[in-house]
Amino acid sequence: MASIIYSKLEGKNDPMFGKFEHPIKALIESESNYMEKQKNVLSFLFNVEKSNRYAETVISEGDFRPFQATKEGQGAENDSIDPGYQKTIEHIAFMKEFTITREMADDSKIGISADIKNKPKKFVRSYYLTQKQIAEQALINATSTGFTYNKGKVDLTVGDGKALFHKAHTFANRSGTQANYFVNGSATSMLSATTIESTLALLANRMRNFKDEGGNNMGYVPDVIIIPANRPALESLVKKVVGSERTIGSGNNDINVQYGQWSIVVLDGWETTSDKIMVMSREANENLQANMFYNRVNLDIRSWIDDHTRNYIWNGYCRFGVGFTNWKHIALFDDAASNSAAEAINS
Repeated sequence: MASIIYSKLEGKNDPMFGKFEHPIKALIESESNYMEKQKNVLSFLFNVEKSNRYAETVISEGDFRPFQATKEGQGAENDSIDPGYQKTIEHIAFMKEFTITREMADDSKIGISADIKNKPKKFVRSYYLTQKQIAEQALINATSTGFTYNKGKVDLTVGDGKALFHKAHTFANRSGTQANYFVNGSATSMLSATTIESTLALLANRMRNFKDEGGNNMGYVPDVIIIPANRPALESLVKKVVGSERTIGSGNNDINVQYGQWSIVVLDGWETTSDKIMVMSREANENLQANMFYNRVNLDIRSWIDDHTRNYIWNGYCRFGVGFTNWKHIALFDDAASNSAAEAINS
Protein backbone atom coordinates (compact mmCIF):
# COMPACT_ATOMS: atom_id res chain seq x y z
CA MET A 1 0.00 0.00 0.00
CA ALA A 2 1.46 3.36 -1.01
CA SER A 3 2.39 5.70 1.83
CA ILE A 4 1.79 9.01 0.08
CA ILE A 5 0.63 12.22 1.79
CA TYR A 6 -1.31 14.72 -0.31
CA SER A 7 -1.36 18.25 1.10
CA LYS A 8 -4.20 20.32 -0.37
CA LEU A 9 -3.76 23.90 -1.57
CA GLU A 10 -6.58 26.37 -2.18
CA GLY A 11 -7.38 28.16 -5.42
CA LYS A 12 -6.69 25.34 -7.87
CA ASN A 13 -9.99 25.34 -9.74
CA ASP A 14 -8.56 25.74 -13.21
CA PRO A 15 -10.60 23.91 -15.88
CA MET A 16 -7.51 23.39 -18.05
CA PHE A 17 -5.69 21.35 -15.38
CA GLY A 18 -8.67 19.96 -13.46
CA LYS A 19 -8.81 16.85 -15.65
CA PHE A 20 -5.20 15.95 -14.73
CA GLU A 21 -5.28 15.93 -10.94
CA HIS A 22 -6.98 12.59 -10.23
CA PRO A 23 -5.29 10.67 -13.09
CA ILE A 24 -1.87 11.90 -11.91
CA LYS A 25 -2.65 10.86 -8.34
CA ALA A 26 -3.69 7.44 -9.63
CA LEU A 27 -0.42 7.11 -11.56
CA ILE A 28 1.56 8.10 -8.44
CA GLU A 29 -0.29 5.59 -6.26
CA SER A 30 0.09 2.80 -8.80
CA GLU A 31 3.82 3.38 -9.27
CA SER A 32 4.37 3.66 -5.51
CA ASN A 33 2.57 0.36 -4.86
CA TYR A 34 4.70 -1.30 -7.53
CA MET A 35 7.98 0.08 -6.14
CA GLU A 36 7.17 -0.90 -2.55
CA LYS A 37 6.67 -4.50 -3.62
CA GLN A 38 10.15 -4.70 -5.16
CA LYS A 39 12.75 -6.23 -2.86
CA ASN A 40 15.88 -4.13 -2.82
CA VAL A 41 19.01 -3.39 -0.83
CA LEU A 42 17.12 -1.16 1.59
CA SER A 43 14.75 -3.80 2.92
CA PHE A 44 17.30 -6.63 2.74
CA LEU A 45 20.31 -4.96 4.37
CA PHE A 46 18.67 -2.34 6.63
CA ASN A 47 16.12 -2.28 9.42
CA VAL A 48 13.42 0.10 8.15
CA GLU A 49 11.47 1.83 10.92
CA LYS A 50 9.08 4.77 11.29
CA SER A 51 10.05 7.80 13.34
CA ASN A 52 8.13 10.73 14.85
CA ARG A 53 11.13 12.60 16.28
CA TYR A 54 13.79 14.88 14.83
CA ALA A 55 16.31 12.04 15.41
CA GLU A 56 16.47 8.52 16.83
CA THR A 57 18.89 7.29 19.50
CA VAL A 58 19.77 3.63 20.01
CA ILE A 59 21.72 2.41 23.05
CA SER A 60 23.68 -0.80 22.60
CA GLU A 61 24.03 -3.25 25.44
CA GLY A 62 25.36 -6.69 26.27
CA ASP A 63 23.47 -9.77 27.40
CA PHE A 64 22.58 -11.13 30.82
CA ARG A 65 25.21 -13.38 32.36
CA PRO A 66 24.44 -17.13 32.75
CA PHE A 67 21.98 -18.15 35.44
CA GLN A 68 23.48 -18.71 38.90
CA ALA A 69 22.90 -21.86 40.96
CA THR A 70 20.97 -21.30 44.20
CA LYS A 71 20.48 -23.32 47.35
CA GLU A 72 17.07 -24.47 48.48
CA GLY A 73 14.89 -21.62 49.63
CA GLN A 74 17.24 -18.86 48.43
CA GLY A 75 16.31 -16.12 45.98
CA ALA A 76 17.74 -15.30 42.60
CA GLU A 77 20.75 -13.08 42.11
CA ASN A 78 19.68 -9.76 40.59
CA ASP A 79 21.55 -9.18 37.36
CA SER A 80 22.01 -6.17 35.12
CA ILE A 81 22.96 -5.69 31.49
CA ASP A 82 26.24 -4.03 30.62
CA PRO A 83 25.39 -0.80 28.76
CA GLY A 84 27.29 0.09 25.61
CA TYR A 85 27.57 3.16 23.46
CA GLN A 86 24.62 5.18 22.24
CA LYS A 87 24.19 6.45 18.70
CA THR A 88 21.91 9.19 17.40
CA ILE A 89 20.75 9.23 13.77
CA GLU A 90 19.38 12.58 12.55
CA HIS A 91 16.89 12.83 9.70
CA ILE A 92 17.57 14.65 6.42
CA ALA A 93 14.93 16.46 4.33
CA PHE A 94 14.85 15.99 0.54
CA MET A 95 12.64 17.72 -2.04
CA LYS A 96 11.86 17.52 -5.78
CA GLU A 97 9.23 18.88 -8.12
CA PHE A 98 8.08 18.52 -11.70
CA THR A 99 6.13 20.80 -14.01
CA ILE A 100 3.40 20.25 -16.58
CA THR A 101 3.55 23.27 -18.83
CA ARG A 102 0.47 25.07 -20.06
CA GLU A 103 1.50 24.22 -23.62
CA MET A 104 1.69 20.52 -22.74
CA ALA A 105 -1.80 20.73 -21.25
CA ASP A 106 -3.14 22.59 -24.31
CA ASP A 107 -1.90 19.80 -26.58
CA SER A 108 -3.49 17.00 -24.51
CA LYS A 109 -6.98 17.41 -25.87
CA ILE A 110 -8.14 13.86 -25.15
CA GLY A 111 -6.89 12.02 -22.06
CA ILE A 112 -3.33 12.40 -20.84
CA SER A 113 -0.35 12.41 -23.19
CA ALA A 114 2.56 9.98 -22.77
CA ASP A 115 4.82 12.85 -21.68
CA ILE A 116 2.47 13.81 -18.87
CA LYS A 117 2.07 10.16 -17.79
CA ASN A 118 5.82 9.64 -17.58
CA LYS A 119 6.46 12.59 -15.28
CA PRO A 120 4.61 11.31 -12.16
CA LYS A 121 5.97 7.78 -12.66
CA LYS A 122 9.55 9.01 -12.85
CA PHE A 123 8.88 11.34 -9.92
CA VAL A 124 7.89 8.42 -7.70
CA ARG A 125 10.79 6.29 -8.91
CA SER A 126 13.15 9.11 -8.03
CA TYR A 127 11.82 9.05 -4.46
CA TYR A 128 12.47 5.33 -4.05
CA LEU A 129 15.81 5.61 -5.85
CA THR A 130 16.89 8.28 -3.34
CA GLN A 131 16.16 5.93 -0.44
CA LYS A 132 17.92 3.02 -2.11
CA GLN A 133 20.98 5.01 -3.15
CA ILE A 134 21.56 6.70 0.21
CA ALA A 135 21.45 3.28 1.91
CA GLU A 136 23.87 1.80 -0.64
CA GLN A 137 26.21 4.76 -0.42
CA ALA A 138 26.20 4.59 3.38
CA LEU A 139 27.66 1.07 3.18
CA ILE A 140 29.99 1.90 0.29
CA ASN A 141 31.51 4.87 2.14
CA ALA A 142 31.54 3.23 5.58
CA THR A 143 35.34 3.20 5.93
CA SER A 144 34.93 6.97 6.41
CA THR A 145 33.17 8.80 9.24
CA GLY A 146 30.72 10.51 6.88
CA PHE A 147 29.82 11.47 3.32
CA THR A 148 27.59 13.87 1.42
CA TYR A 149 24.66 12.60 -0.63
CA ASN A 150 22.93 15.18 -2.86
CA LYS A 151 23.99 17.96 -0.45
CA GLY A 152 22.79 16.00 2.60
CA LYS A 153 25.48 15.15 5.16
CA VAL A 154 25.33 11.58 6.47
CA ASP A 155 27.13 10.51 9.65
CA LEU A 156 28.72 7.06 9.26
CA THR A 157 30.21 6.69 12.73
CA VAL A 158 29.06 4.09 15.23
CA GLY A 159 28.82 4.62 18.99
CA ASP A 160 32.58 4.67 19.63
CA GLY A 161 33.01 7.57 17.21
CA LYS A 162 34.81 5.48 14.59
CA ALA A 163 33.68 4.60 11.08
CA LEU A 164 31.52 1.50 10.68
CA PHE A 165 34.53 -0.44 9.32
CA HIS A 166 37.60 0.04 11.52
CA LYS A 167 40.54 -1.98 12.82
CA ALA A 168 40.30 -0.73 16.42
CA HIS A 169 36.73 -0.47 17.69
CA THR A 170 36.64 0.13 21.44
CA PHE A 171 34.39 -1.05 24.26
CA ALA A 172 32.32 1.39 26.29
CA ASN A 173 33.15 -0.08 29.70
CA ARG A 174 36.30 -2.16 29.34
CA SER A 175 39.73 -2.02 27.74
CA GLY A 176 40.72 -3.64 24.45
CA THR A 177 39.86 -3.22 20.78
CA GLN A 178 38.23 -5.30 18.07
CA ALA A 179 38.45 -5.11 14.27
CA ASN A 180 35.79 -5.56 11.61
CA TYR A 181 37.93 -4.23 8.74
CA PHE A 182 40.38 -6.85 7.49
CA VAL A 183 43.08 -7.09 4.84
CA ASN A 184 44.58 -10.14 3.14
CA GLY A 185 48.05 -9.32 4.41
CA SER A 186 49.74 -11.45 1.77
CA ALA A 187 50.46 -11.36 -1.94
CA THR A 188 48.24 -14.39 -2.53
CA SER A 189 45.14 -13.34 -4.47
CA MET A 190 41.68 -14.29 -3.26
CA LEU A 191 40.71 -15.12 -6.86
CA SER A 192 40.69 -18.88 -6.51
CA ALA A 193 37.93 -21.12 -5.20
CA THR A 194 40.13 -22.49 -2.42
CA THR A 195 41.16 -19.03 -1.21
CA ILE A 196 37.61 -17.67 -1.30
CA GLU A 197 36.38 -20.67 0.68
CA SER A 198 39.09 -20.22 3.32
CA THR A 199 38.57 -16.43 3.44
CA LEU A 200 34.86 -16.86 4.09
CA ALA A 201 35.68 -19.33 6.86
CA LEU A 202 38.14 -16.86 8.44
CA LEU A 203 35.63 -14.00 8.29
CA ALA A 204 32.89 -16.16 9.80
CA ASN A 205 35.23 -17.15 12.62
CA ARG A 206 36.19 -13.54 13.30
CA MET A 207 32.57 -12.43 13.44
CA ARG A 208 31.47 -15.35 15.60
CA ASN A 209 34.08 -14.28 18.16
CA PHE A 210 33.08 -10.61 18.35
CA LYS A 211 32.60 -9.80 22.03
CA ASP A 212 29.89 -7.79 23.74
CA GLU A 213 30.42 -5.25 26.51
CA GLY A 214 30.65 -8.03 29.08
CA GLY A 215 33.42 -9.81 27.18
CA ASN A 216 31.18 -12.66 26.02
CA ASN A 217 31.42 -14.07 22.49
CA MET A 218 28.32 -12.98 20.61
CA GLY A 219 28.22 -16.05 18.36
CA TYR A 220 26.65 -14.43 15.30
CA VAL A 221 27.50 -16.13 12.00
CA PRO A 222 27.41 -14.10 8.76
CA ASP A 223 25.01 -15.27 6.06
CA VAL A 224 25.14 -12.44 3.50
CA ILE A 225 28.00 -11.69 1.08
CA ILE A 226 28.08 -8.21 -0.46
CA ILE A 227 30.15 -7.83 -3.64
CA PRO A 228 31.25 -4.75 -5.65
CA ALA A 229 29.46 -4.22 -8.95
CA ASN A 230 32.65 -3.93 -11.03
CA ARG A 231 34.47 -7.17 -10.07
CA PRO A 232 32.97 -9.82 -12.39
CA ALA A 233 35.69 -12.42 -11.78
CA LEU A 234 35.19 -12.15 -8.02
CA GLU A 235 31.41 -12.29 -8.38
CA SER A 236 31.58 -15.39 -10.58
CA LEU A 237 33.92 -17.26 -8.24
CA VAL A 238 31.94 -16.40 -5.10
CA LYS A 239 28.72 -17.64 -6.74
CA LYS A 240 30.43 -20.87 -7.75
CA VAL A 241 31.87 -21.43 -4.28
CA VAL A 242 28.66 -20.88 -2.33
CA GLY A 243 26.48 -22.56 -4.94
CA SER A 244 28.39 -25.85 -5.33
CA GLU A 245 27.78 -28.87 -3.11
CA ARG A 246 31.38 -30.02 -3.57
CA THR A 247 34.58 -27.99 -3.42
CA ILE A 248 35.17 -26.70 -6.93
CA GLY A 249 38.55 -27.24 -8.56
CA SER A 250 39.22 -30.33 -6.47
CA GLY A 251 39.34 -33.94 -7.63
CA ASN A 252 38.86 -35.28 -4.11
CA ASN A 253 35.09 -34.84 -4.02
CA ASP A 254 35.45 -32.78 -0.80
CA ILE A 255 32.34 -31.40 0.90
CA ASN A 256 31.95 -27.63 0.41
CA VAL A 257 31.15 -26.29 3.88
CA GLN A 258 30.08 -22.93 2.38
CA TYR A 259 27.29 -24.44 0.27
CA GLY A 260 23.83 -23.15 1.13
CA GLN A 261 25.10 -20.82 3.87
CA TRP A 262 25.00 -17.49 2.05
CA SER A 263 22.82 -14.97 0.23
CA ILE A 264 24.67 -12.81 -2.31
CA VAL A 265 24.08 -9.10 -2.92
CA VAL A 266 25.88 -7.26 -5.74
CA LEU A 267 25.85 -3.69 -4.51
CA ASP A 268 25.02 -1.14 -7.22
CA GLY A 269 27.41 1.79 -7.21
CA TRP A 270 30.16 -0.02 -5.29
CA GLU A 271 33.18 0.10 -7.58
CA THR A 272 36.58 -0.81 -6.17
CA THR A 273 40.16 -0.95 -7.42
CA SER A 274 40.82 -4.22 -5.56
CA ASP A 275 38.71 -7.26 -4.78
CA LYS A 276 36.66 -6.61 -1.64
CA ILE A 277 33.70 -8.25 0.03
CA MET A 278 31.47 -7.46 2.98
CA VAL A 279 29.91 -10.23 5.06
CA MET A 280 26.92 -9.61 7.31
CA SER A 281 24.71 -11.51 9.72
CA ARG A 282 21.04 -10.65 9.13
CA GLU A 283 20.20 -12.02 12.58
CA ALA A 284 22.78 -9.74 14.23
CA ASN A 285 21.66 -6.79 12.14
CA GLU A 286 18.08 -7.26 13.37
CA ASN A 287 18.91 -8.08 17.00
CA LEU A 288 21.41 -5.25 17.40
CA GLN A 289 19.32 -2.77 15.34
CA ALA A 290 22.57 -2.01 13.53
CA ASN A 291 21.94 -0.82 9.94
CA MET A 292 19.07 1.61 10.45
CA PHE A 293 16.82 3.50 8.05
CA TYR A 294 14.16 5.73 9.62
CA ASN A 295 11.18 7.12 7.68
CA ARG A 296 10.37 10.43 9.38
CA VAL A 297 8.07 11.85 6.66
CA ASN A 298 6.85 9.74 3.76
CA LEU A 299 6.52 11.35 0.36
CA ASP A 300 4.38 14.48 0.94
CA ILE A 301 3.01 15.95 -2.31
CA ARG A 302 1.54 19.36 -3.05
CA SER A 303 0.36 20.68 -6.38
CA TRP A 304 -0.58 24.15 -7.55
CA ILE A 305 -0.91 26.35 -10.63
CA ASP A 306 1.67 29.09 -10.98
CA ASP A 307 -0.10 32.36 -11.87
CA HIS A 308 3.01 33.79 -13.51
CA THR A 309 3.69 30.93 -15.98
CA ARG A 310 0.27 29.14 -15.96
CA ASN A 311 2.22 25.90 -15.38
CA TYR A 312 0.97 23.05 -13.19
CA ILE A 313 3.59 22.24 -10.54
CA TRP A 314 3.86 19.11 -8.38
CA ASN A 315 6.20 19.28 -5.41
CA GLY A 316 7.42 16.40 -3.20
CA TYR A 317 8.94 16.52 0.27
CA CYS A 318 10.31 13.62 2.31
CA ARG A 319 12.53 13.17 5.32
CA PHE A 320 14.49 10.17 6.54
CA GLY A 321 17.62 9.17 8.42
CA VAL A 322 20.21 6.48 7.74
CA GLY A 323 23.13 5.30 9.83
CA PHE A 324 24.76 2.59 11.91
CA THR A 325 24.26 2.06 15.62
CA ASN A 326 26.58 -0.95 15.92
CA TRP A 327 29.39 -2.66 13.99
CA LYS A 328 29.30 -6.25 15.31
CA HIS A 329 26.97 -7.50 12.59
CA ILE A 330 29.22 -6.85 9.59
CA ALA A 331 32.82 -7.01 8.38
CA LEU A 332 34.77 -5.76 5.35
CA PHE A 333 37.63 -7.69 3.70
CA ASP A 334 40.16 -6.12 1.30
CA ASP A 335 42.13 -8.56 -0.84
CA ALA A 336 45.33 -6.53 -0.69
CA ALA A 337 48.80 -7.29 0.66
CA SER A 338 48.64 -4.24 2.90
CA ASN A 339 46.19 -1.62 4.06
CA SER A 340 47.12 0.48 7.08
CA ALA A 341 43.44 1.09 7.93
CA ALA A 342 42.69 -2.66 8.29
CA GLU A 343 43.92 -5.60 10.33
CA ALA A 344 45.49 -8.66 8.69
CA ILE A 345 42.89 -11.44 8.62
CA ASN A 346 45.34 -14.02 9.97
CA SER A 347 46.73 -11.88 12.79
